[in-house]
Amino acid sequence: MNAVLKIERETHKLEKRLCREVGRAIVDYNMIEQGDKVMVCVSGGKDSYGLLDILLKLQARAPIDFEIIAVNLDQKQPGFPEHVLPEYLKNLGVPFHIENQDTYSIVKRLIPEGKTLCSLCSRLRRGILYRVADELGATKIALGHHRDDILQTFFLNIFFAAKLKGMPPKLVSDDGKHIVIRPLAYVAEKDLSAWAAHRAFPIIPCTLCGSQENLQRKQVANLLREWEAKFPGRVENMFSALQNTVPSHLMDAARFDFKGLRANGLPSADGDRAFDPPDLPPPASLPGLQTIPLTAMETQTPWETA
Repeated sequence: MNAVLKIERETHKLEKRLCREVGRAIVDYNMIEQGDKVMVCVSGGKDSYGLLDILLKLQARAPIDFEIIAVNLDQKQPGFPEHVLPEYLKNLGVPFHIENQDTYSIVKRLIPEGKTLCSLCSRLRRGILYRVADELGATKIALGHHRDDILQTFFLNIFFAAKLKGMPPKLVSDDGKHIVIRPLAYVAEKDLSAWAAHRAFPIIPCTLCGSQENLQRKQVANLLREWEAKFPGRVENMFSALQNTVPSHLMDAARFDFKGLRANGLPSADGDRAFDPPDLPPPASLPGLQTIPLTAMETQTPWETA
């Protein structure tokens, strides 16, 4: 009996944590507003099931009124159990729309064997979902990307695109007509996995991206898992860093005016003290510190003295 009560307590804590983190993200980024019609994209994976489940819970207790409509894009993958989602959504009692588009054949025809399918598949899917959002009158498009997805995207962009760029919790769509939101932005994937097991969602595997075991994203995901196992808390710190950027300590001249930077004699909170302990005084105020001027010869570079 004690074991059962323990499981119930842990499940209750998990549900509270999921609702709290989703609610916090919604408030922090003003994701959902009064009168919104939120189109929740449901793929059949644990993340989108979890997103819909938590949003429905929050809808019942939210201080504002908003609609939810679940949308699934049936991409006509071979063996796709097309009855599963309609039956689940019908039993859930949520309004839904199934969009039938054979993007599977397009992707398989255009992408050579062994190459990554995600990029083209994602572009096709986005275009279709934007159109469906227009047709349904949706004001927000909700996607099921979570905290780990956001971090993985950040590192993928660093490693392979040479950009300091992630996956924002809220953005304007490619066509400029829609607001895309990611209410699971603060939620850890392990919590979604645990919730999916508890709720027994009818998971539908993807035979496109899910069949590619050596994707770069999976390699980055493995790297993050290894770091978290060896250094608990590192993943959380890295995620927090995405919300605490200091442009003056990076190198993007388009984001910070390095060329126009001048000394003005005033202490600066953005000074070069990144790794100093918070209670350490500025270098100039340390006792016994002397400033020794260098001679002209000492300031010459090697090729100037050669």
